[in-house]
Amino acid sequence: MEAQLISNGLRYSTLPLCYVRPEPDRPRPSESAEYENAPVIDLGCGDRQFIVQQIAAACKNYGFFQVINHGVAKETTEKMLEVAGEFFGLPVEEKMKLYSNDPSKTTRLSTSSNPQKEKIHNWRDYLRLHCYPLEKYANEWPSNPPSFKETVGKYCREVRGLGFRLQEAVSEGLGLDKDHINNSLGEQGQHMAINYYPQCPEPELTYGLPAHTDPNTLTILLQEMNVTGLQLLKDGKWLTVRPFPNAFVVNIGDQLQALSNSKYKSTWHRAVVNSHKPRISVASFLCPNNNAIIKAPKQLIEEENASFYREFTYAEYYDKFWSRNLDEGHCLELFKK
Repeated sequence: MEAQLISNGLRYSTLPLCYVRPEPDRPRPSESAEYENAPVIDLGCGDRQFIVQQIAAACKNYGFFQVINHGVAKETTEKMLEVAGEFFGLPVEEKMKLYSNDPSKTTRLSTSSNPQKEKIHNWRDYLRLHCYPLEKYANEWPSNPPSFKETVGKYCREVRGLGFRLQEAVSEGLGLDKDHINNSLGEQGQHMAINYYPQCPEPELTYGLPAHTDPNTLTILLQEMNVTGLQLLKDGKWLTVRPFPNAFVVNIGDQLQALSNSKYKSTWHRAVVNSHKPRISVASFLCPNNNAIIKAPKQLIEEENASFYREFTYAEYYDKFWSRNLDEGHCLELFKK
């Protein structure tokens, strides 16, 4: 069965078979606990060295962290979530004007993850946007809701600045110059996925997104406060990350794992769904320039030829990632020496 938008105004009484996972690969909500002591870092505390130390510890031990007092205005995040909800509430005919399963399109509405390749679909619709440079891509974005371009553009600019500041701190935490990571990645791209997970009639049988790591450098995730869905893998167990007020979740992506020579690990995460309330999240992806050569710096290679991964360009990695199913395993394994 070909995947179709599930934010179509219909209420499903049972889960369509094309979304049903086999018995061993189901969420098992009774076995998922809350992520206790998940790192929350106050970027406004005024102690730069302490912030760098906290970020380094979180990257090494968790692969993610949450940030507060991050410099992105509360009004900006609230309006972002509001306009996202307005978009997915549009009539399906209006939304379908943007529908495409071609991952090379720079603005597209789609469903699941990679519906043309996967055998089992995921209970998610999403709007994928390229966001940098804004003047190149914003004209492609939806004109409905009328406030969409202005609201999302402002959000993208503020989040991009946050991402650069975080990558400076990550670089320092690795013992590198503050600007090493940002400079090595070239003129960085920025993508966004506005995810919409509708109410699901049988959430124990499917995922919003199955377990995966992110192919980019750094992911900055905005969550709604009143509904959970993000789970991260820690010590072999799936743990639910409860949204923290006015916070972003920051995930280490595959490119930072390669750049750090595996000192930092990209975090395995997934999205689960529920039967009582739809959920929206906004994932912003900072990406190396397509021509950037991804390799660990000499300072992080302890012995000659001791780098874990061969050199590659981000374009090569991105193409390989999108040629596979999301749940086919860690794409970075294909780039090991």
